[in-house]
Formats: sequence, structure tokens, C-alpha cells
Amino acid sequence: MAILHIATLVPSKLELIAQHLPKQPWFIAGDPAGPTILGAYRFDDPDGEVGLETHLVLHAATVYHVPLSYRGAELPGAGEWLVGTMEHSVLGKRWVYDACADPVYVAALATAILTGRQGAQQFVEVDGKLEPRPSTAEVNGSGTPDAVVPALEPQPPVTAGGVTVIDAGGLRLRIARVVDRGQTIDPGPTPGELTLSGTWKGQEVPVKLASAEPLP
Repeated sequence: MAILHIATLVPSKLELIAQHLPKQPWFIAGDPAGPTILGAYRFDDPDGEVGLETHLVLHAATVYHVPLSYRGAELPGAGEWLVGTMEHSVLGKRWVYDACADPVYVAALATAILTGRQGAQQFVEVDGKLEPRPSTAEVNGSGTPDAVVPALEPQPPVTAGGVTVIDAGGLRLRIARVVDRGQTIDPGPTPGELTLSGTWKGQEVPVKLASAEPLP
């Protein structure tokens, strides 16, 4: 369960993303107009310390998959993956990272894929009560609830083309940075591969956003 705050963010998430995207090797330059957020989904941090939110972002004709982690302090050793900082009117200063370099995100992603979980349910506190907020993107892992998630010690992410690869424990995780909207989960993923698929407004057929497979 993700508890959201009604808050002012400076800069906004979209402003941070707009600064971040053009610096990435997988960004396809072209349209001078800024990006648009199509939808977003969240994972839970079991300790409730790190916010984990992934945005589906449209720029020109390309959809980007942008996982971010929000922290109340710097993540040691992750300076090169710092997207920026923001002031949150409720939580104070937040450090925003490319979540592929955040071990909390890696664990949450692996758990969702292997155990067949969906994104976190989202709630907003209004007058002391929690009110549900629908997610603007839906994700589903293709694993099974009885799956065992191995101990994960993520290696630094490596990006080639539009895919980031993370070796963690006995798993190899692949995260799409550039979404192939033609790579639908129908009739199914590659044998031996488990996936995270997603939908959002305008993309009603699930597309692959990430995958997990045993290390070779």
C-alpha cells in the first residue's frame, strides 16, 4: 500500500523527468516539445522509507519507461544515478534516483515479477482518512504467489540500447527504457522468462516492461 501526500513539489516530477531524459543514451531526440506523463505505477517498500514510482512518458512518438526512487537522504555510492532533488511540502527535501540503481527498487521489481504481483494500491490521506486513488497505469507480474525470491545483491545497472540489465543474486533483470508497444504479452513471454507487463490509457493491450530470468 502506497500512502500519497497532497503536496507541492519543487521542481515537479515532470520537470525533473524533462531534464533527465535528454541526458540518457536511450533518449531519441527530435521534438522540441516537452514530455507528457501517460501514466504511473508504484511498488511498495516493505520498510516504508523509499518511494518507488515508475512513469510512462511520451516524447514525440516514443514512450519511455522511467523508474524513479524517492529518498529522504542520499543513497551512498549512487551519485551518478541521481536524477535531482526536490522540495516536498510535507516530507521536506527528497533525493530522486534512477531506480534501476536503487536496491529497494530492484527487490520490489524482482518480487513483483516472480510472485505475480500487481502495482501497489495507492491511497491519499484526506481529513485524517485514507481514500483510494486509482493508478494511472496497471502492471502485472507473470510469476506465481508461491515463488521464492532469492537473496539479491544487485550489481550496478548496465544499459545498452533501450534496455537496462541488472544482475542480482541468481537473476538477470531487464528493464525496458524505450517501450516497444508492439511487444505485447500475447501469446506469452519467451520460455523460461517471467515478465512485468503494463497497460495505461491508450495502451489497453499489455506490453512488456521488464523481465527476469536465471543467470546463464
